[in-house]
Amino acid sequence: MTDTVVMAQRRVGLWLIGACGGVASTTALGLSALARGLTSTTGMVTALPPFAGHDFDEPSAFTLGGHDIRQGNFLTGARELHERSNVFDERTLAACAADLETWSVNIRPGVVYRPNAAISALADRPDMRQARTPREAVDAIQTDLKAFKTANGLDQVVVVNAASTEPPFEVTEEQKSLERLLPALDRSAPAALPTSSIYAFAAIDAGLAYVNMTPSRGATLPALEELARKRGVPHAGQDLKTGETLVKSVLAPLFARRNLRVLSWVGHNILGNRDGQVLNDPQNKSSKVQSKDALLAAMLGYKPQSLVSIEFIESLDDWKTAWDHIHFEGFLGTKMMLQFTWQGCDSLLAAPLVIDLVRLAAFAQRRGESGPMPQLACFFKSPVGVNEHDFGKQFLMLEEYLNKAC
Repeated sequence: MTDTVVMAQRRVGLWLIGACGGVASTTALGLSALARGLTSTTGMVTALPPFAGHDFDEPSAFTLGGHDIRQGNFLTGARELHERSNVFDERTLAACAADLETWSVNIRPGVVYRPNAAISALADRPDMRQARTPREAVDAIQTDLKAFKTANGLDQVVVVNAASTEPPFEVTEEQKSLERLLPALDRSAPAALPTSSIYAFAAIDAGLAYVNMTPSRGATLPALEELARKRGVPHAGQDLKTGETLVKSVLAPLFARRNLRVLSWVGHNILGNRDGQVLNDPQNKSSKVQSKDALLAAMLGYKPQSLVSIEFIESLDDWKTAWDHIHFEGFLGTKMMLQFTWQGCDSLLAAPLVIDLVRLAAFAQRRGESGPMPQLACFFKSPVGVNEHDFGKQFLMLEEYLNKAC
């Protein structure tokens, strides 16, 4: 008789900053539905045939938790999104409700340090914690992360920033090295780190892989990149590429390779979810506009006149719409134009990519990788570790990375 050895499935934690938001709750619903065989893998890059055969974690391997400054949980977040935007199948919501309720037990009150007014306006959780110093915030966050890992018997945890966009944060000498940053963490003011970077510091310092879905600073500070290499932690970001900018990163190389000169590129974006509400604040909006507008010159080799606008239109809820007008010059100086309209459900575009990125980050950490993950550039508007914005070239980077990882 031959003994059959059954390998236990790894247990992987996904910790979501902004756990009650549309992206996080859709990710939770998606993982549950995938594990139960209730939905297909449409929208997931790691489910494509070229990526088969790699040691990616199955949806059933994941346990979820997170932080939020708002009341609610994964199930109420999913139901609210469905009520506002009519995006889910009621039968799927009902079948997955128990999983979302179980994971919601792991949600902890958010920790904030000197938040700006737009983000503070969202906070309605009475037990939200206000830290007096960055160090106090880091300690509180790490306590929650360690408790989550221990209580659920997890082999790995990946921390994902799916929170609202912060205003820009200017780098000073303190953030340029870990040696200078560490003493500043014990000071109450001026701010040594924005909140997104405090969460990134807490995750990386605890040895957990980190992914930043937002334009906020996160781990993109020299001191935090130094910390990531010191702790042996991979990190990726920033600003998930799901709509207008995704199309732009495909179209701009087309003009460059056909030697058609782009004279101007105007992009007008309207959205109505909480992301749109926060981006209605001029400070927060400036982070997003900068991220969306930065890649054109890099792909074309010159900077055309460009304009990016983002407006909050409450009635749209999670359905974001972008209209782009591209004015270009062809042979014999003839001026021509291309226009396109993109409309998609923000959370439904983002959630499968969250699952991809968590699988890829966990995979990279098991391989002993640390620091930025440039191979994940195709997912982001402002990819860390590489200055490549052409979507086709970015995707080849991911394929080449996985081919070498075989």
